[in-house]
This record gives sequence, C-alpha cells and structure tokens, in this order.
Amino acid sequence: MALEQRTLSVPALVVMIIAASAPLTAVAGGVTTNYAVTGMSSVPLSFLIIGAILLVFSIGYTAMSRHIPNAGAFYAYVAEGLGRIIGVGAAMVALVSYNLMQIGIYGMFGFAASSFVNTIFHTALPWWVTALIAWVLVGFLGMNRVDFSVKVLGIIVAAEFLVVVVYNIMAFVLAPQAPQPETAFNLSDALAPGMGAVVAFTIAAFMGFESGTIYNEEVKDPQRTARRATMIAIVIIACFYAFSAFAVAVGEGAGNVIGASAEHGPDLLFVFFAAHAPAWFVDLANLLFITSLFAALLAFHNVVARYFYSMGRGGALPGFLAKTSRTTHAPVAGSLAQSLLAIVVIVVFAAVSRGQEPMYIVFTMFTWMTNSAAFGLVLLMALTSFAVIGYFARNRTSDSVITRVIAPLISGIALTYVFVQIIINFDILLGVEQTGLLGYTLQGIVIIPGLVASLVTLVVRRTKPESLPVTQVSVS
Repeated sequence: MALEQRTLSVPALVVMIIAASAPLTAVAGGVTTNYAVTGMSSVPLSFLIIGAILLVFSIGYTAMSRHIPNAGAFYAYVAEGLGRIIGVGAAMVALVSYNLMQIGIYGMFGFAASSFVNTIFHTALPWWVTALIAWVLVGFLGMNRVDFSVKVLGIIVAAEFLVVVVYNIMAFVLAPQAPQPETAFNLSDALAPGMGAVVAFTIAAFMGFESGTIYNEEVKDPQRTARRATMIAIVIIACFYAFSAFAVAVGEGAGNVIGASAEHGPDLLFVFFAAHAPAWFVDLANLLFITSLFAALLAFHNVVARYFYSMGRGGALPGFLAKTSRTTHAPVAGSLAQSLLAIVVIVVFAAVSRGQEPMYIVFTMFTWMTNSAAFGLVLLMALTSFAVIGYFARNRTSDSVITRVIAPLISGIALTYVFVQIIINFDILLGVEQTGLLGYTLQGIVIIPGLVASLVTLVVRRTKPESLPVTQVSVS
C-alpha cells in the first residue's frame, strides 16, 4: 500500500504547489475582487505580509516533514504535537476543507469554460457540461503517476505566468499616470482598520502552498525537497502576486483601480487586453484562465487523494482508502473517493442552478465552498504552528530554537489573527450583507466533522485504546 517512491524533484514540487494557487486566477479574480470589496489600495502590500507570515510558518512546518514523512501533513503533525484526539479532528477539518476547495473550483471552471465555448462556437452549454468534462480528466490524471500530472501542470503554470507577465509589462507601458508605489506599499496601512479584510482575501491566494509536505513520501530527498520547494514557492507567489497587484493599480491608475475592479471584477484583465491587444491574444488569455482553474482542480485532487490514503492507512478512516494502484502506485482509492464526492456536489448544484443566471454558480458553489475551505485551512495552519512547539518539546532533535519555538510561536499568533479576521469578515468573503444562517452553516460544515471525529476518538481511547488511529507509519 505504499505510494510511488522518490520521483519528485524540487522544481517539480514547486510546480505542484504553484499550480494549486492558480496564478492567473489569483491575479485576475482574487486581486481585482480584493480591490473591489475592501476598497483598500494596499492589496500589493498584503501579499508581502502574508508571504512573510507563511515563510515563518514554513520554518517549523517543513522541519516536521523531516521527522514525520506522512502524506497527511496537518493530520500527522497536529496529532504528534497536540495529541491524537485533536489530530484526528484536524484530519477531518483538513479533508473537508480540501474537498471544499477542490469541488468549489468546478463551479468557476464550469462557468468560465462554458462561457468561452458558447462565445466561440455560438452554443448554449450549461456550466455543468464542461465541469463534467474536467471531472473526467482530473479523475483520470489523479489515478496516474504523479510525475505525469507534474508535466501537465508545468505547461499550464508556465503559460499562466507568461500571460500575467505580458499584462504587467503592458500595464506599466500604457499606465495612464505615474506609478505610485508609496500608495500600494504604504507600511502604515498594515495596521489600518480595513487591512483585516484585505489579508482575509489575500491568504486565499496562497492556499495550496502547504501541500508540498504531503508529497514527502514521493520526493527524491525527504530531508530537503519539501522544505526547499515550499519556501521557494512562497517567495515566488508572494513577490509575483504583490508585483502583479501593483501592476493592476498602475494599469488602471491608482485613483481608478478600486472603481474599475468593482465594475469589471475578474474580467478587468481581459477588458484591458481587449482594449490594447489583438483578439487572438484575448482568446488565448481566456483559455489560459480556464486551464489555470483546471491546474488547481488537479493539484487539489492529488492532495485530497493523499489525505484519504493517509487517514485510511492510519486507521482514522476505513482501511480500503489506503489502496494504491499496482502499476502507477497512485492512491487510487483516495482518488476515486474524491471524484465520487465531486460528482455528487456537481449534480446537486446542476439541479439547483437550473433557470438561474450563469453567474449564480460562481456566487454560490465557487464562492461559498472556496472561502469555507480557506476558513478551515487557516485554522489548521494556526493549530499546526502550536503543534510544532508541542512536538519538539517532547522530542529531542538537532533543530534550532528558532525552528522549534520562536518561528512557530510567531506564525501561530499571526495566523490566529488572520483566522479571526476571516471570521469577522466572513460576510464580505461570501458577498452577503450579513453572515447569518448561511455563514454559520458553512463554518459548521468545516468545524463540526472535526469536533465529531475528536469526540469519537476520545470514546475509542477510553473503550478500545488499541484501535486508536496512528500517524507514524513505516513507508519503506
């Protein structure tokens, strides 16, 4: 039941991590939405702030990967640092959150892909048709060798970066006024009242950065690969997104970017291209926006499949989920389980969205599920920070005091702050006036499975301690 061993290099893992963050989607959708909803000019600064927090977080997080080479990173780390009861609860929160993120993206993919096809070929395909096509392709790739997925993702990510780079260059060349970096990177805004909402949006663009350690059983060098790849990916994402967010402000003008973002939303980049680039390039940019979403679908599918595998192997979920392919060594049962959940949700939303406006699926399936996922994953990162301290307090290693205590403590406090900001601004993230029943329901979908799992584990520990899930499993 072992995963395929030692095929991923640092560059390959960096590609997997960045693919999950979907660069073109993050810039076209996340940056413009952040400007529009928060009304703050310091969106570029927020990427550097979150990047710095996650770099500090990764010091202790990736150090754990050297000692606990488990494909269920949050699950294993929290269990080893804070105890198996909390660990199993964290595992369920992680599993729900990653599934919400992956499945929610089908909504945006279906909308974008169907709109593109309908415009080009004058058809009337509903969103769920293209979503189902993506579902088949993701399921197929998810059951194949992980390095095959890397090749597909590598091409997509490179093309995404190229489109955003072209936009950035054009924005500076065609800027209606002189760039104002003092506005975009004003350090005093870091403590401004509205910055909480900004960072709540911004951290969603980084989701997936933590997935590097999940592949630690499949990398060439488990002592170094995940650590290097994670830190490289964070630096690339933070700097590239910060500069691109600044380019959006430059291209529209510092005084106009908030209004333009509110008017056009995720179409802002494509409206800019339409005004200044040939039609074929606009079509290419739209096509790459769609492939960007597909890359994120595949990246998160692989993550979920490995969580199912890890929890099945450790006993937190039924053992059959630890089944791997004899030929590809991929976590085939976990991949099938994720695909099954996805098709159920797609079918439900296909039925509910009948007769609705096309954007309905973006405002509901995509927005609700991906923001709920960010809510759960930030909570897990905060818990993991404190778990790092707990693990190293009980296990003597050669790691420095910065790795064992200082870095995880700083990141734990910072991520707790971000988590609180997500709760406070959850209505804004969902695009509603008040959080109300919808917000509480979505938060409950993330939290309640974790609480139930922890309660069940507590009962098992008292009645059948020999049946407790394990996190340290030999992979030799």
